[in-house]
Amino acid sequence: MTGKDATEVLPPDAAGIARAAQILRAGDLVAVPTETVYGLAARADDTDAVAAIYRAKGRPDFNPLIVHVSDLEMAQTLAEFDARALDLATRFWPGPLTLVLPLRDGAPVAPAVTAGLPTIALRMPAHPAMQVLLAETGLPLAAPSANRSGGVSPTEAAHVVSSLAGKVGLVLDGGVCEQGLESTIVALREDGSWQLLRPGPMEEARISAILGQRYDVISAQIEAPGQLASHYAPGKPLRLDAELAHPDEYMIGFGGIPGDCSLSEVGDVAEAAARLYASLHRAAAAEKPRIAVAPIPPDGIGAAILDRLKRAAA
Repeated sequence: MTGKDATEVLPPDAAGIARAAQILRAGDLVAVPTETVYGLAARADDTDAVAAIYRAKGRPDFNPLIVHVSDLEMAQTLAEFDARALDLATRFWPGPLTLVLPLRDGAPVAPAVTAGLPTIALRMPAHPAMQVLLAETGLPLAAPSANRSGGVSPTEAAHVVSSLAGKVGLVLDGGVCEQGLESTIVALREDGSWQLLRPGPMEEARISAILGQRYDVISAQIEAPGQLASHYAPGKPLRLDAELAHPDEYMIGFGGIPGDCSLSEVGDVAEAAARLYASLHRAAAAEKPRIAVAPIPPDGIGAAILDRLKRAAA
């Protein structure tokens, strides 16, 4: 496929879902909406289909993929769930929480999904279109963000087309993603400890209230998406904690600090998370060669926003 005309965009109605399911069953790629960001989906049990994700994204092959499931029963065919995992899944699924769990022996997933690790990252998405698609296919779907690897994640169908036109046959246009920030990733260890591998919309305090204090040692392995030091890059130098913009900077404001655009004029970090990637896309497309971002509070969801911005600036 070549050119933007090769990428079809359909609404997630009955016909669109049926078409997407047909493409996925055949081992091809579909860009799908979730409540966090758009994902580039392929059936997780097909080695060639998973390889197509890596080719489309230009993604390092040591970076594992999140597998999206329709229900807990499907999840348990892929991973070993202890009492803690069952508790978290019961409380927070469907939703923006990914669990990294021991891979079940004989789990029907391509080796590239786990990047050869003995663990697998699982999530049950809350977006209604993605839920219907998972049920329609009856397949676990590997689905990293639908953009070139290392770039700004897509929160609208147009972002996907701009990044991956000609590399994906179909985009299901489910509108603007509600959360706008990738899922929180928690790894549950067999010794009873746990680690936060990626902050996200599910705040750490909600997890630690159930599991206790997290283990602070950072794994030397890349176990989940978003752990690379440089990620979410807009392709321009990015300066954080800016009170004022320099003349050559596109300013992304927050709260009382105005800008060329604002993450949230009222200083709402949830609104800021939802607008983050769309703002970075606008800044990347602007004529000014540099980007400045106003200070963001470091608490709660603000910590997840700052995590993405620091990696974008790396």
